[in-house]
Order: sequence, then C-alpha cells, then structure tokens
Amino acid sequence: MMRCMNREQIKIPSDIKARAQALAREINVLRHQYHVEDAPGADDVVYSSLIDELKKIESQYPVLISPESPTQRVAGMPIAGFTKIEHSVRQWSLGDVFDQVELMQWYEKTLRFLDKNHITHDRLDLCAEVKIDGLKIVLTYKQGKLVHAVTRGDGRVGEDVTHNIRTIESVPLQIAEPIDLVAVGEVWLPEQELVRINDQRKKVGEPLYANTRNVAAGTIRQLDARVAAGRKLSTFVYAIDAIDVQETSILIPQTQGEVLTTLKGLGFKTNPIFKVCKNVEEVEDFYTKWLPHRSEQEYGIDGIVIKVDDRGIYEALGHTGKSPRGAVAYKFPAERATTVVEDIQVQIGRTGAVTPVAHLRPVQVDGTTVQRATLHNEDEIARLDIRIGDTVVIQKAGDIIPEVLEVMTGLRSGKEKVFDMLAAARTACGGEIIKEEISQGRRGEQKKSAAYYCADKGTRTIVLENFKHFVSKKGMGIEGLGGKIMEQLFDAGVIKTVADLFALRRSDLIELERFEEKSVENLLTNIDKARQVNAARFIFALGIRYVGEETAVLIERYIAGSGGDVQKVSKPQNPGELAALCASVVPEQWEGIDGIGGRSAQSLSDYFAGARNVALLEQMARSGVVLTYGNTENIDSPLSGKIVVVTGTLSKLSRDEAKAHIRSAGGKVAASVSAKTDYLLAGEKAGSKLGKAKDVGAAIIDEATFLTML
Repeated sequence: MMRCMNREQIKIPSDIKARAQALAREINVLRHQYHVEDAPGADDVVYSSLIDELKKIESQYPVLISPESPTQRVAGMPIAGFTKIEHSVRQWSLGDVFDQVELMQWYEKTLRFLDKNHITHDRLDLCAEVKIDGLKIVLTYKQGKLVHAVTRGDGRVGEDVTHNIRTIESVPLQIAEPIDLVAVGEVWLPEQELVRINDQRKKVGEPLYANTRNVAAGTIRQLDARVAAGRKLSTFVYAIDAIDVQETSILIPQTQGEVLTTLKGLGFKTNPIFKVCKNVEEVEDFYTKWLPHRSEQEYGIDGIVIKVDDRGIYEALGHTGKSPRGAVAYKFPAERATTVVEDIQVQIGRTGAVTPVAHLRPVQVDGTTVQRATLHNEDEIARLDIRIGDTVVIQKAGDIIPEVLEVMTGLRSGKEKVFDMLAAARTACGGEIIKEEISQGRRGEQKKSAAYYCADKGTRTIVLENFKHFVSKKGMGIEGLGGKIMEQLFDAGVIKTVADLFALRRSDLIELERFEEKSVENLLTNIDKARQVNAARFIFALGIRYVGEETAVLIERYIAGSGGDVQKVSKPQNPGELAALCASVVPEQWEGIDGIGGRSAQSLSDYFAGARNVALLEQMARSGVVLTYGNTENIDSPLSGKIVVVTGTLSKLSRDEAKAHIRSAGGKVAASVSAKTDYLLAGEKAGSKLGKAKDVGAAIIDEATFLTML
C-alpha cells in the first residue's frame, strides 16, 4: 500500500531549489526595475517566461511556495467581507491652505508653537512633495514580510485590503531588510489605464468613470481581488510611521528627505518630485513650478504637501484634533474650463430672492457636464462685467455649484448683450423690487453686496414655490402634488394657502382637468396621511427663511424638551400649539441653541410673530394636522451627536431615507464635508466628497456598515 508524503517529506534536489531562488530574485529585480524604477530591464515576454518557469517548479514542489513568492500576486477567490484592523499608529489627515497668505499663517503659527513650548530649532527646513490624488494605504511588515495593508478608515481603525494590495506590482511583498515597519503611501491609477477601462465600459454600454481617484479607491474596496489584479494600479510610499531596525545596518531616518531615501532603499516606489526648502519662499517656488504641470503626470496631483523636515521637531509639534501641526496640504486651484454664456436668466426662490443664472454651452469640468452657473447677484455681474455671448472661465470645486471666475474679454466679437438685472427681476416678480444688503465671503473675508427680492410675497411665482416646497419629499412628502398639479389647483382658485390642502374635498377636484375618480381618491388619501407629520419635517416644510433641514431638527429637539426654558412646557401636539409656544421664544433663546445662528434666530422670531403665519398654523390644526416626535436623542447609537454627510447612490436606501435614519439615531446631517464631519456615508459614484472626507480625516462608511451601525 502506497503512503502519501506530506510537503515536508518531499525531497527537493539542491539544483532545483537553487534555481527557484535565483528565479525569484531575478523576477523581483525585473519587477522593481519596471514598476518602481520605471526602467524595464527586460521585455514582457522574458518576464512572463521566468514567471512561468517558477510556477512550474512550485507546482512540482509546493513546499517552495511562500507568501512572498512572485507567483503569489495572483488574485484568489472573493472574500466574504472586510475585516477591521486597528492601526498601530493613529492616522491623521492634513489641514488645507489655499494661497500664499494662508501658507505663511500656518508657518508662523508653527514657529509660535515651537517657541511657546521651548522646542529648540536653529532653522526650520520644509520638505515639499507633490500631493497624489489617490487612496491612502497603511502597509505593515514583520521581519521584512508584508503582513497586512489597511485603509485609513476613521484614523484609528481601517479595513484590511491586503488581498487587493498584494496584486499591485509596485508593492514589495518582502522588503530589502528583515525589519518591522509601518509605511504609509497612496494607491493611484494611471490616466491611460482609466482610458482603457472606460473604452471597455463604453463597448458594453456601462457608464464611464469620471476620474482616476474614484476608480483607484473603488478598486481597492472590492471584495474580489481579481478586479484589482485586472487594473494596473500603482503606489507611492512617502511616510514611515514606525520602524524597528533591530540588528540591521539600517539607520533611523532623521529627516523627511531621509525617510524617502530609506523607503526607496527598502524597495518601495517613491515619488522623485520633492524638494527640501529653506523657507516659505522656496516652498512657493516649488508650488508655482508644478502647478502648470499637474496634468502632465500619469497620476492625479491636487496640490503639494509641506512637512517640517526634521523628524524630531515634527514629532514634537504633535497633533491637533485631526491633523499634524508639522504638515499641511497646499491645494491647487479647483479644476476649471472655458465655455460660452448662451443666456442669463433669473430664478425666483420661495423667499422671493431673485438669483441670476448663467446658461452655458455644456462643458466637462472635473468629470461632470456643467450647463449652468450661479452669478449670485447684480454686484457679481458688475464685477465680472459678464454679458450674454461672453466666453468665460468657470470653476467647479467638488460638489459646489459651478461659478464663473472671469470673462475673457479679448474674445468678444461686439455682439455680446449687456444683462439688465433690475429689468429682469421686475419682469420675473411682476411688480416692485426690494434691494437688500447682505454679507458674504469665504474664509473670514466679509463684504457687502446687494440682493433683489420681490416685494410682494403673494405673487403667483413665490406662492407656487412655497407650495412646492411644502409638499416636497423633504417637506410634508405628499405624493401626487407635483408642480403642474399645484399650479392647476392654485390657478383654479381651489387653494390659496398650503393650509387649504387639508380642507380639500372630492367636489373641489373631480371637475378639474386630469382628475379622474381614482386620482382624486389617491390624492385625498395622501393628503390625509400627511396630517400626521414629524415636527422637524413640518417646520422645514413651512419654508421659514434660513431654516433648513438640520435647523428644523434642532428646533424639534428644543421644543420636545431637550433644553432651555421650553423644557417645562409639554410638546406642542399640533401646528396651533407650535405657533403659541414659538411665539414666546425670543431671538436670544433661539440663538442659544447650538447650531442656530443669528440670522436663523431672528427669522424664526419674525415668522412666529406674523399674524398671517399664526393664522395659517391654526387653520392646519383645525384641519387635523398632528405633530409627532422622533427618537432624536438616541444616546446609545454610534451616530448620536455625530455629523454625517451622505453622498453617492445607495442600493438599499434613498439618500433622504438615510438622512432620516441619521436624525432618528441622534446624528446631524450636513450638506458638505468640513473639518467637523465625523462620517461620510459613501455610495456608488461618491464624487469629490470622498476625497474631501479623506483630507479632513472623516470616517468613510459604506451602506452595509451604516445599516449595521443603525
């Protein structure tokens, strides 16, 4: 009877073992030359031939197979899900500066911190590196061998994506020295690879990817490593978070420049574009030099990263809540494009605000088609001297509404038309115009500008805008009351205010065009369902100026007894009680609620002091409208008190449903990512908010994780 031999019992001829070792060494040399040094040492055919020979030897002698073998970069079967791994070193995100003034402010603040804390520094050299627009990855090596690769996550815990990272040829499975190391880098996708992928997707009718950053991030977060293996991802490694050189000849790097040299010597791919600068002026020169060449690289660049070069001083500077004090990202200007202004029109909002909008010849900016851009107000039109027919430079930074930066007056033909803002506003409003001074600005810069408002808030346009807002999905959520139906009911005199909706009867509707028996029944049923409504949704639906969704939630919590003098009063059960209660709240009390500013506070007081508004709410109370209160103080929820931004397309929830869940779990929903953001709930096609969330250190969660948290 023949006995089976295990792997250890197989006798390996010494020449075969030596050949396998030699093949592995040569393949790794060629891999490093091609994928790290960008200097191929052999044709692809030669490389493939050596790989095939090694595979055959390992197939015959499986004991020779190790996790670090060049043959083990192939993708295995899809994994069931991502494992969470706690970072051995906390991962931070960088703060941003946008111009030379802000850069100098950061530098001077750093010097003040050093002086205040008596940290000695003869000279503060700065290492400037181009900022790669990709996905941050943390690589951990034990005894020189790759143990795991983890995403940044929330900075403390990330997702184990080792199965995907192992397929990237520029990542060494075994580094040059048997040391323990935690290295940090960026995964990126070459521009030409994006073109190839989109060509394939176009052939099969799939939507095209917008940019390399999104594809790289999405690829690394695939459960099936075959996806990553099929895309030519690459990396740049730029930081050492921890290093134990043990008994090797490796020296601990003392500067950021030495960090990059050490990483390269260990076998990592590092970006050669960096400079150690003696002062801020040299940093600015480096920035200016690379700004015009940002699109010439095969990887995305969205700015430069500046670090205090001396590692001892860098560590001594420590961190703020989310960012290292010794480093900052100097961002390049947002993506821009030129196009033609085909028309300028005004829009009337529900508050009566008149906003000019440029209608543009469609143009691609940052992966999306732009056809309109806000012109803000008459002062902005005058400042730009913008005319219909002008060629303009537009900018779209992330999810911000596109704006016109400048007019290319040198391209004028003489046929351009001057836009009369006041005349357009009068035509749109159908009557008197109010000119109001408002403050605006960014990053602390405040300036006064004029805005036009329709004097008569009872005009058809404004009333209908308020009607539409009231019944909208985020408001009362009354199905079957689209814009055309609302216009029909108003023009027929069936409703004059939103309160009239709850008094509608069959006889009011059945004689109207497009209203059959079934449609009347359905509409009345939907209106009846809306009589019971969450207090926050109701407050938002009222369309009070400066009161958005989140402010409405704060008000609900306040009147429900979550703070202030109002907690001694029972919750208002209907709109009439809401009006009576809120009429007693002065602006200072509203402004005392965390998250409610002065404009919102005054607007709330003005609204509930208005006799017509109070009468409207009392009428709805008589019509049976009842207020309910959600679980807005779920302190046991991991989302309680957290600020969450929702972006992209979710598979199981609509974005509004996700936002409702966040609020019911005690969280706050924000429209844009900021330094205060705790979580970004990212679906498919997450867009630029994903990159911003990584920049500010917000935790990025997918839909499955979100549902688990709930």
